[in-house]
Amino acid sequence: MSSAAATARPLPLRDLLSLTKPNVTALNLVATAGGYWLAPAHGSSARLLWTLVGTALVVGAANALNCYLERDVDRLMARTRLRPLPAGRLEPQVALGFGLLLSAAGVGLLILFVNPLSALLAALALVAYVAVYTPMKRRSSLALLVGAVPGAAPPLIGWAAATGGLGLSGVLLFLLLFLWQVPHFLAISLYRKDEYARAGLKVLPLERGEAGTRAELLNYLFAMVATSLMLVPAGAAGGAYLVAAVPLGAWAVAHGMLGLRADAGPKWARSFFMTTNLYLLLLMGALAVDRLV
Repeated sequence: MSSAAATARPLPLRDLLSLTKPNVTALNLVATAGGYWLAPAHGSSARLLWTLVGTALVVGAANALNCYLERDVDRLMARTRLRPLPAGRLEPQVALGFGLLLSAAGVGLLILFVNPLSALLAALALVAYVAVYTPMKRRSSLALLVGAVPGAAPPLIGWAAATGGLGLSGVLLFLLLFLWQVPHFLAISLYRKDEYARAGLKVLPLERGEAGTRAELLNYLFAMVATSLMLVPAGAAGGAYLVAAVPLGAWAVAHGMLGLRADAGPKWARSFFMTTNLYLLLLMGALAVDRLV
């Protein structure tokens, strides 16, 4: 046995899996299933399964390729420096190959077992996230808006998988998730701005200051709540959803407006970040309950 073979180590499967950011992938699958469930026409349970498998592979691929491209940046931030690539547990070419393999498998499965539109949406989201959003983060805070597009794609993929088309309600679900991501991430950038500065990433608090960022956050928050209510006249939701959406929206806006205070700082931003998570969870739950009713 050669010395190279004797010292070769198997790839740590746990590290490979971590490249896909399982928590992020799981949230995307929930959104995909939600879009499928809310669509007026449903396919078979097998179609839903293939939709989720294909989407999981594409999202995992996007995350793995993001880790490959940002391995140098990840070394500079406390919350990412222990990831497999910056920590040296995986070679960069392994992550690259893994991401490309998942990309081909995910898009291929969606083409073969779901429909071409869902595969096209997934492929466009993948390219936008990896080839546009990831490098743009080092150049402009507008990368946030670019990244919110693939981030909002999962419910639209689910809708397209179920119906073979888009439709107003599917587009509104996409728009709702797009708008939700902006205040959600702005809250993160407010309480982690020093980390982003050290890593050389452009975020709004570093370009326009904290006060300007909090005002922008509120603008998108109002747009998000308005879009959530538009699902009712569009026919995607009914009265049970509306009963929940109105107070949830008022709660989110009230918490966001607290950020306009002169003494609003990292503690408020961290708290508001948690509010956005809970808001979306409860709103999606209300949509599901409304659909059952």
